[in-house]
Amino acid sequence: MDIAFLMDGLESIDPSWETTSYLMYECNQRGHTVYFLEPHDVYIRNNRVVARMWNITVPRDLGLAEYWKCLIQCLKKDDLIFETLTDLDALFLRKNPPLNYQVMELLAPVNDQVFMINSTSGQILGNSKLYILNFPDIIPETHVSRDPIRLKKIIDDFGGAMVVKPLQRFGGEGVIKVSNRDQENLNSLINYYVKDSKRYPEREQIMVQEYVNSIKTKGDVRILLLNGEIMGAYRRTPKEGDFRTNVHAGATVHRHTVTEVEKNLCLAIKGRLIEDGLYFVGIDVIGDKLMEINCVSPGGIPRINRLGDVKLESNVIDFIELKVTEWKNENKNTFSG
Repeated sequence: MDIAFLMDGLESIDPSWETTSYLMYECNQRGHTVYFLEPHDVYIRNNRVVARMWNITVPRDLGLAEYWKCLIQCLKKDDLIFETLTDLDALFLRKNPPLNYQVMELLAPVNDQVFMINSTSGQILGNSKLYILNFPDIIPETHVSRDPIRLKKIIDDFGGAMVVKPLQRFGGEGVIKVSNRDQENLNSLINYYVKDSKRYPEREQIMVQEYVNSIKTKGDVRILLLNGEIMGAYRRTPKEGDFRTNVHAGATVHRHTVTEVEKNLCLAIKGRLIEDGLYFVGIDVIGDKLMEINCVSPGGIPRINRLGDVKLESNVIDFIELKVTEWKNENKNTFSG
C-alpha cells in the first residue's frame, strides 16, 4: 500500500515519544511505501488535488532510532515526488493543532477517494472544544459566552471553582481555574480573555466549565479509541501547584486500567465519532465526566506501550489495511455491477 503522513516538520521530533513515528515505523516494517508531506505541499493542478511528497521508505528491521536517522536523510534529498492524492491508499492527517482549515478544504473533494484518518469534515467538527456539547449528559456543567457580565454571573451563581478555557488554544495553554472568592482578579481575567475592549461582535467567546475536584488527587485519564473501541489508556496527574494534566505542562503519567464508568462514556460517543469519520481519537476523562475529544493529532501510543507492554501502532495499521481493502472491494463491486 501507499500511505502518506501529512504533518509538521520531522526534524525536531523525538521519535521515541511521538505517536506518528511509531505509526510510520510500523508501516515501513510491513513493507508499505511511506510518504511524508507538510500542509503547504498540497495544491491544485488542472482541477486535481495533488501534493509534493518525500518517499521516506527505508530498509526494514532497523531499530527506531536508526530508522529515524535514515528517514531524516530521505528529507535531505531533492527528488520530490509530485503525486495525485487519489493514487494513495491512505492518508494520515496528523498536523499538530491548530487545525489548518485551508488544507482541510483542499482535501475535502477527495475525502471519499482515499482513506483519511481522520476525515476532513470530522476534524473540522471535532477539533473545537465545543464538540463535546454533542454529549451534554456526560460532560461537566459548561457555558460559552463573550459577555463578561453573563460569565461573571455564571461563576457567582455556581458558587465554587470553575475552569476558563479559550476555545482556540491547545495543550492546556490559557486554561485557568477561577473562583468567585477573588472578585477583583475574576473581573480582570474575564475581561482579558473575552477582549472586553473590542466591540461585542469582535470579542472572543470563552468556555467556562465546572471544576471537577478529583483532578487534584486522581488527575485525569487519556483513553485512545480506534473506530470507537478502546485501545488503551493512561492516567495523568498534575505537577505540584498546577491543576493542568497536560504532559507538556509537567504532568506525570501512570498506568491505568479502564473502569466500567469510562467504558460507558466511550460507548456513549462511539456512534457519533464513527459517523463523523473520527476513527482515531484521544479522549480526556475526569471522574465520570468527558472533558475533551482530541482528533487532530491524538497522541499517547508510546506511553501506553511502555506502561502496558503492548504495541498499539499494530492495531492502527491493521485497521487501516482492513478499511482500504474494504473500500477497494466495494469500488470493484460497484464498477463490476
